[in-house]
Amino acid sequence: SAQSRLRPVTMAALTTILGMIPLCRRDVRFAGGFHHGRPHIRNADNTPVYPCTIRIILSYKKRTIMKKTTFILAALLSAACISAQETLTLEQCREMALKYNKEMAAAARQTESARYTAKSYKGNFFPNFSLSGMVSTVHQTAARHSRRQPAYFPARCHRAIPSQQGVRLLPRNRPELQDRHGIYGWHTSEQPLYMGGKIRAAYKMSLLGKEMAQLSETLTASEVIVKTEQAYAQVIKAKEMKKVADKYSAVLTELMKNVESAHKHGLKPQNDVLKVQVKLNESELNIRKADNALRLATMNLCHYIGKPLTADIRTADTFPEVAQDIRLQTADISARPEYAILNQQVAIAKQQVKLNRSELLPKIGVKGSYDYIHGLEISDQDLFDGGSFSVLLNVSVPLFHFGANSNKVRAAKAKLEQARLEQENMNEQMLLELAQSVNTSTKPGWKAPLPNAPCNSGREHESEPQPIRRGLETLSDHLEAQALWQQAYETKVDACFRLYLNYITYLKATGTLLK
Repeated sequence: SAQSRLRPVTMAALTTILGMIPLCRRDVRFAGGFHHGRPHIRNADNTPVYPCTIRIILSYKKRTIMKKTTFILAALLSAACISAQETLTLEQCREMALKYNKEMAAAARQTESARYTAKSYKGNFFPNFSLSGMVSTVHQTAARHSRRQPAYFPARCHRAIPSQQGVRLLPRNRPELQDRHGIYGWHTSEQPLYMGGKIRAAYKMSLLGKEMAQLSETLTASEVIVKTEQAYAQVIKAKEMKKVADKYSAVLTELMKNVESAHKHGLKPQNDVLKVQVKLNESELNIRKADNALRLATMNLCHYIGKPLTADIRTADTFPEVAQDIRLQTADISARPEYAILNQQVAIAKQQVKLNRSELLPKIGVKGSYDYIHGLEISDQDLFDGGSFSVLLNVSVPLFHFGANSNKVRAAKAKLEQARLEQENMNEQMLLELAQSVNTSTKPGWKAPLPNAPCNSGREHESEPQPIRRGLETLSDHLEAQALWQQAYETKVDACFRLYLNYITYLKATGTLLK
């Protein structure tokens, strides 16, 4: 526009005029004429006009830059505030719960521990190698007169002390035991050949324990998903209840204005004003309760998805959809992780019987060792200096232990029968839970048990109806109608909430929640 173009032209003209004013003074001296088309002013700093002009220009530019900076900072802050409040879908909440929930982290650590335990039991099939050593120092001198008496040494030292039949005779003169360091070292290798099935049974139990840990992690995941979806639905329910309370309060506020106006004109008694005021106070209390319920439901959802309890998050405004084409069944529970865990418990009990029975069977193992000894100098001669190798076949046959091992086998068999009975009991309970989840849900199409009629019929009460203005309807009837509308709306919201919870419970009972 013309106004926008006039401003820079005017500023340029004023800058030129104010810049030429110092040239009009007589005491202005030029240093060598012009330089690049501009005069060099020697004493321009002595004139007050030129610095003022520069200050005005710089202050204008500074104000412009400050305005732009303030606008940019305001935009950034507003964007940060908007982004700080996250909007999460149900799928996002499920993924965050499986990733950040503390129960899931504990279950993962349990699975990791079971995996390492299985690896440790697998190592029992292989030989064990060990290396030991010892260093000794002797600081004493012993002298003794004796006859030529034989000194017997262990068989391992026959290489270090060559003599007949491993015997070395000490000299008749006085032997002198000198200060000397002694070095002893030995290497041992052990390999079990047959342990009565103990190693194999323990390894199978560790593998079953690892599978149980994985199934327990799956069970924990399903439980966390159920709790997360319940918390998500609870937040939506709290938001709907908050809307109901706000609508009801708005209707009563408008009614209060009309009744007070009618009371001022003598059309309504004071008693009607007090009735409406009481209902309005109750609505304000309901709003506070709804706010508290919404805040607690949001904190509960943050707990399950791994967010801070004070995080500002938002959810959808409607309940998640329920599958319409689902086929209900009440006989198959094989997909549940609890069913597989019970089978694994019975299998572990069987292996425990084999493990205890191995104590009654013989055990065979092979052991090899290499020993080396150097030291103990007597009369400038090394008494020990050399090594030896030995192989040992160990066979252990249990004979009688006063019933200790046999009673262990009987106790393991009793535990096995207990595990089988518990399995049958838990299977029946899971079938009963599945039947209950089906019976508590509406079979034909999973539709809501209540129609939308209460909410639709309540829309005409969102504003003040005409009959109360014309005096054709009493105030008590109108307040009762408003209370019934509120109850109908709350009942519908609660019915939708319970419908979704029943749907989730059915999926968990059939073991198809994570699929």
